[in-house]
Amino acid sequence: MRYLPLTDTDRQEMLSVIGAASIDDLFVDVPAEARLTGTIAGLPDHASELAVERHMAALARKNLSAGEAPFFLGAGAYRHHVPASVDHLIQRGEFLTAYTPYQPEIAQGTLQVLFEFQTQVARLLGCDVANASMYDGSTACWEAIGMARRITKRGKAILSSGLHPHYVSVARTMAKFTGDALAHEAPTLDAATDIDALIASIDKDTSCVVVQYPDILGRIADLAPLAEAAHAAGALLVAVVTEPVALGAIKAPGHMGADIVVGEGQSIGVGLQFGGPYLGLFACKQKYVRQMPGRLCGETVDAAGKRGFVLTLSTREQHIRREKATSNICTNSGLCALAFSIHMTLLGERGLRELATLNHGLAVQAADRLGQVPGVTLLNDSFFNEFTLILSKDARDVVRTLADKGVLAGVSLGRLFPQTPAIGNGLVVAVTETVTAEDIESLAAALEEELA
Repeated sequence: MRYLPLTDTDRQEMLSVIGAASIDDLFVDVPAEARLTGTIAGLPDHASELAVERHMAALARKNLSAGEAPFFLGAGAYRHHVPASVDHLIQRGEFLTAYTPYQPEIAQGTLQVLFEFQTQVARLLGCDVANASMYDGSTACWEAIGMARRITKRGKAILSSGLHPHYVSVARTMAKFTGDALAHEAPTLDAATDIDALIASIDKDTSCVVVQYPDILGRIADLAPLAEAAHAAGALLVAVVTEPVALGAIKAPGHMGADIVVGEGQSIGVGLQFGGPYLGLFACKQKYVRQMPGRLCGETVDAAGKRGFVLTLSTREQHIRREKATSNICTNSGLCALAFSIHMTLLGERGLRELATLNHGLAVQAADRLGQVPGVTLLNDSFFNEFTLILSKDARDVVRTLADKGVLAGVSLGRLFPQTPAIGNGLVVAVTETVTAEDIESLAAALEEELA
């Protein structure tokens, strides 16, 4: 079917049926000054398909691809090697077209994949139960705050200063419609996390404390004391994981008392993809399962005793009475969840642990080497594959200059926190298994030149 299937005759027939002389008559309620009467300034006029293809190809050549340069970007989206078999399998017709189980019981394959995905996520995050995925990590984070409000009947969420600012931004946007009060401050360039400050800020009105693990600066904290303090006050602990590969090496948040664990699953199976689509991970304790947003697939047996899969919970307003819905932004990212599950299956528990060990080892090498560069100070005393450097000049300028030289040095804190100039010299560097010793040396040499 063509995108513009109507002929001029079709349009005239439709206009005559509704009693309009022309298409312009359909817009009589729009003020004349608000209507577009000519071309749009600054934009080119129409062109042939061939001309547009050439123009877009020329623009694409201006991009610096992640695979074409030393790559140290992270801060919530990470470059990992994704086996070719993942892409091959998710493009099979039965997976690519059966995207979301609106008529679930006839899509047994889709349901089984999601059931396996839920099992993997629950084990990875250290929780009793996980849903069939969400849009991305940031919306999953907000859904956890909303879920905590429903459980505790309180409306104040305390957000760690180490929580990704994009996640904070999404939460603030959604809180405008729910009335939730969000307490959050920007981080400081300190090796210590804000766990003690979070504990001190919990009060009788707190619904939950939201903490990232590892946090935006790459710092890793023991969440058990925070969980204990939150529970003592009747609040919940929400843990956010933006780099799930880390859980192959460090303790899962659920095993430290987190009530809800959410995160971004992009690292496993999905790839960078210019920022999306990604998939949100969402898991919680069993006792809170009926307040969990999203879909939950379950295993059962049919009348003949044969194993089958069903949609056990579906909490969208489209499926149940609107006033009973726990969310309206919780469709699952089916294809990305499938990619995650395939990659995780290929790795297995041993493979994930080996991948995590490789990431950490390379990150330690990079931190040691970069810390020797004059004008560079390593902030972290502990990290997984991401750490923060304090430079002798504004990191935004350094990142821009190094990008022009073909080195993608990391993410500047000035870009993430433009309203906090005190941390503008901070540079967040991510090191995965795709980074080589030559890449590390290239970054070190470039920093030495730029900071000299």
